[in-house]
Amino acid sequence: MPKPLPDLKLTENEKQQLLSIVNKRKAARDIVLRAKIVLLASEFKSTKEIMTTLSTTKSTVVKWRKRFVAKRLDGLADEPRSGRKSTYSQQVYNELLAKTLQEPEGLTHWTTREMAKQMNVSHMTVYRAWQKNNIKPHLSETFKYSNDPLLEEKIIDVVGLYLNPPENAIVLSVDEKSSIQALDRTQPLLPMKPHQIERRTHDYKRHGTTTLFAAFDTIHGNIIGKCYRRHRHQEFLGFLKEIKKNVPPRKKIHIILDNYSTHKHEKVKNWLKRNKRFTFHFTPTSASWMNQVETWFGILHNKQLKRGIFRSVKDLAQKITDFIERYNTTCKPFKWIKTADEILEKAKRPSLV
Repeated sequence: MPKPLPDLKLTENEKQQLLSIVNKRKAARDIVLRAKIVLLASEFKSTKEIMTTLSTTKSTVVKWRKRFVAKRLDGLADEPRSGRKSTYSQQVYNELLAKTLQEPEGLTHWTTREMAKQMNVSHMTVYRAWQKNNIKPHLSETFKYSNDPLLEEKIIDVVGLYLNPPENAIVLSVDEKSSIQALDRTQPLLPMKPHQIERRTHDYKRHGTTTLFAAFDTIHGNIIGKCYRRHRHQEFLGFLKEIKKNVPPRKKIHIILDNYSTHKHEKVKNWLKRNKRFTFHFTPTSASWMNQVETWFGILHNKQLKRGIFRSVKDLAQKITDFIERYNTTCKPFKWIKTADEILEKAKRPSLV
């Protein structure tokens, strides 16, 4: 006589979790089958009935019933497999990883095949070792460390405006996007259709450039923008007057901007003395990423400029203006989450960006 299987009773939480696995659309088939076996067993179905209902074998039903009784929900997962014994010793892997961290002679970086030749192993062995240790010689990133003597003071000032803006004031992130090209394709583009992406000629006509001065309202998310032919202090002063015209007269205006020489011109300083509503707050050198308008410039580039066709500078300026108007109808502020302390802690290492 076969030994009777132990009774299988479920708690309400276990039952809910098993039902969740069964109803999950993307759950693995093996896991779903195991969950169904346990659920049917908990309803006192016999092994034969479960086999017939799920079209499986007796050994499968018995195995997962016993595993669940022994380990509960954890028992439904596959046990780790030992796998094939490694061809190479740990010392070989250690030497491989150590050599990877050294600069190769005559090359800018290691490849799996170059390293395989050096270590007399297969390139897949090198690949697996790099993957396991998250080493990626083919990738390279850039960084720039700010050597601004007022680094801490400026970071605290700018972040304070983002996280705790002053009352009865507006905080504007201001910068210029210069040399925006009015590019026109030499032939009409072929529009997208089913089974074919949009196509355009590789060559283009240049019709000139424009500079966009933009002010991003960090509290409400809207944009004040105007295009100019150049980006000298004269144009910057003109844009400051544009800001003044668009902001209610009783509100003070705090402007966050970078250290471009135009922003510190003597005539700009004199204008600030006459317009007490305005206060400038400079970001640290080499930290333009702290200026939120840079993020908006990325949105403008991807949604309007990158694939746009402009038949003149005037056409380009008009399309930028139209984009700003549309953007302002549904705009939202960016959520700044980094505190000054977090930024300063990272700034102590050579990777401020």
